[in-house]
Amino acid sequence: MTKLKYKFTNDILCKILFVQHPSLLKRLVANLLKINLESITEFIITNPEMPPEIMGDKFCRLDINMIVDGQRVDLEIQVSDEGDYPERSLYYWAREYSTAIGEGEEYINLPRTIIISIVGFKIFDCVEFHSEFHALEVTRHTQLTDKFVMHYFELPKVPKTITKDDELRLWLSLFNSETDEELKEIEALEVPVMKQVISAYRSITADEKFKELERLRSRTRHNEASALGHARREATKVEREKWHGVVAEKDAQIAELLARLGENK
Repeated sequence: MTKLKYKFTNDILCKILFVQHPSLLKRLVANLLKINLESITEFIITNPEMPPEIMGDKFCRLDINMIVDGQRVDLEIQVSDEGDYPERSLYYWAREYSTAIGEGEEYINLPRTIIISIVGFKIFDCVEFHSEFHALEVTRHTQLTDKFVMHYFELPKVPKTITKDDELRLWLSLFNSETDEELKEIEALEVPVMKQVISAYRSITADEKFKELERLRSRTRHNEASALGHARREATKVEREKWHGVVAEKDAQIAELLARLGENK
């Protein structure tokens, strides 16, 4: 088995690939949202820029923001489980939604805002790999508004078997692929869009500009991990010293009390 050096979940790779090939992104989004591709009349990537200087920024996000027939759609790809993704994705939704109108505009003009999260870990206690959330009343299930939509696609739950007739599963299998053999298995199905996206993948990952961006991004991730690790160690050290101080103080108080008891005998 030949391990892929760059998986499809690589944020730089996805950003470059889908900005360069918006028709592929449009097709992916249509599958993820289960809407007819031909019905989409407006499709705009609103943050196509990826200046090299931001790659060195701490905790830089390379999400893809779109307008799809008047709706705001944000595609997030999260590989590692940092323990707070539901809350973080809700924050992403709130930020997208709250910035959709200008000062003085009516709230009724706020657009339907959809967050699509493709994650490399399990979030929910269920067997389904796709979960969709709306704002509903808890007993009657009456919808509060149609402007809140959250989609989560949990890659570890996606079945390993693939078929050319299930394009959504093929897309998710691409994101799940870890070896070149798995990509070739998808290519062998002779699905035109899959061959197109894999060809684009091979072209981008062979490009020196991409490799340089990935080196910079990787170095930034290592720096972030080191900084967080150092902060945790320092916090643990402070807490440990604080605890030792409390214990020492209590020991001193006990010793003093015992001494007083001895004097009173």
